[in-house]
Amino acid sequence: MRDPDVLVVGAGPAGISAAAELAAAGLSVLWIDQRDRPGGAIHRQPSAASTAIAFGPASVRNQWRRLHARFQGTGVSLTGETGFAGIDSDGVAILEQRHSGTTTCVRAKAIILAVGAVERVLPRPGWHLPGVCTAGGMQVMLKETGSPPRGRVLVAGNGPLTLALATQLAAAGNPPVAVLEASDPFRRPSHALALMRSPRLVGEALHYSTRVAFARIPWKRGRRVVAIESHGGALRVRSVAKNGYVETFDVEHIALHDGIRPNTFGLPEGEARPFIIRAGDCREALGAVAAEVDGKQAARRVIARLRGEPAPKPHPMLNAERRAQDTLASLFRPHGDAVPADLPDDTILCRCEGRTVGDLRTLLAAHPGISPREVKLNGRFAMGLCQGRFCADNVAALLEHGGETGPVSADALTGTRWPIRPIAIASLIRDADDPNSSTPQ
Repeated sequence: MRDPDVLVVGAGPAGISAAAELAAAGLSVLWIDQRDRPGGAIHRQPSAASTAIAFGPASVRNQWRRLHARFQGTGVSLTGETGFAGIDSDGVAILEQRHSGTTTCVRAKAIILAVGAVERVLPRPGWHLPGVCTAGGMQVMLKETGSPPRGRVLVAGNGPLTLALATQLAAAGNPPVAVLEASDPFRRPSHALALMRSPRLVGEALHYSTRVAFARIPWKRGRRVVAIESHGGALRVRSVAKNGYVETFDVEHIALHDGIRPNTFGLPEGEARPFIIRAGDCREALGAVAAEVDGKQAARRVIARLRGEPAPKPHPMLNAERRAQDTLASLFRPHGDAVPADLPDDTILCRCEGRTVGDLRTLLAAHPGISPREVKLNGRFAMGLCQGRFCADNVAALLEHGGETGPVSADALTGTRWPIRPIAIASLIRDADDPNSSTPQ
């Protein structure tokens, strides 16, 4: 594999935009993604053309047509089924070739990380049971296969993605029994009016809300899912409204979603060689349109850096998208603490290690003033396969409830290091030129 000028990691809107901009400037680009085709999460391409369903409003479909034409026009091609592990002490990038389970190394002058956002799900009793998944995970399955899950589906959590998933399930032939929304946007008219400054978001909101209404899917606002339990071979989901009204749903599947945050795992931005820069939702979660712009800006920063030119100014659209996302966050802000302090002790907190809320409380009681890192090492929270990607935010929130002084960040538990996502140790010790090798490289 020839050493490129720039390594671009990720094939969503930011990665596509960055790779196309770099190629158009005449730089050699190695563009990689863990999948074998571009699109990312929002523009996930089906595994077979026959499964394609027209998901999403016109603005989303138009963006994909624009991005597809852009990278096709430059001739840059994606090296798929390839993951980014990290950078060694000599500045060499380590890549995992997923199809062969081997690693290879390249030396790039710059690296653009465009690895998207991480979906957040809050802990609830029973959230680890079979049949429970994230809304983003169910959405990816729909886009890849064109088929919804069989049986009754409940969508619950917080934010516009729950409505988007509901319309997509309906389009695929299995509308959910309800959408439970933790906030109540209808009670915040001033924020709704502020959203009018973003016609695109208004159009998308109308698209999803009208389709939910046409499909007769109940949108129950001000409702929280407080418990999930196995019941008669299915799931019994208990929800509570702001006024204390309790409602249960018997379903086969529940899709949970409590927001997203930037995927900061892996490597920090740096001025060392190679020059490392983040782009899109892994830098700041502002949505697909902003990610496309940010990817182009990241590429221009790299071009300027390699040519010894001044860095370009930030694109004004990013500020507009930031204001729009702030308005959405205010519109959908749920009531109360994100992670309730009164969760039952047997609630699973760290799914990888099976650690519970009670385990954390016992640890904090036995060791007053324990640091977040000691919580990880002694309690094995954020210590499992995901290395805190899924639980660190929730553990940090409960540490604040437990008496820690000041805010506690997820990074205090996880640290910042590579790999971006778990890879097999076998991949690190097998040479791509000799797959039968077991000698560390």
